Amino acid sequence: MWYSYTGISNREKKPMYEVGVNAQFEAAHRLVGDFGPATRMHGHTYRLEVAVRGAKLRSDGTLFDITRLQAAVGEIVADLHYRDLGDVAGLSGINTTAEHVAGYCWRRLAAALSGLGLEQLRVVVWENSSAYAAYEAPLTHSPLIT
Repeated sequence: MWYSYTGISNREKKPMYEVGVNAQFEAAHRLVGDFGPATRMHGHTYRLEVAVRGAKLRSDGTLFDITRLQAAVGEIVADLHYRDLGDVAGLSGINTTAEHVAGYCWRRLAAALSGLGLEQLRVVVWENSSAYAAYEAPLTHSPLIT
């Protein structure tokens, strides 16, 4: 069982169940700023990890239908696969760092998953096997990431 620390003091740990899925997509981008060679167009095989959390199981003994989670993640992956991230609505006009990509994926998933009895959503975007960025918030949270 996973313990949520978001907004809860260490003395008040809240037990949570977690269900997660992974997906992969190929995409290109370039960074703006002091990022060395990453300021040139380059690509990644991104790995997207998504986990939802909640304290209560449904009557069938599950937290959430994992096929619904896979479908929601699959829609995002299909929209990003073999794309220049700078051309994707919701990412165009911003520095397409892994942090921004994680926030973009979180917002898209939160819109699909809110109101379904889930409490937390965590999105991790891996650019390679040793570097990632993540965004996590309660599903009632509206991030101001642009």
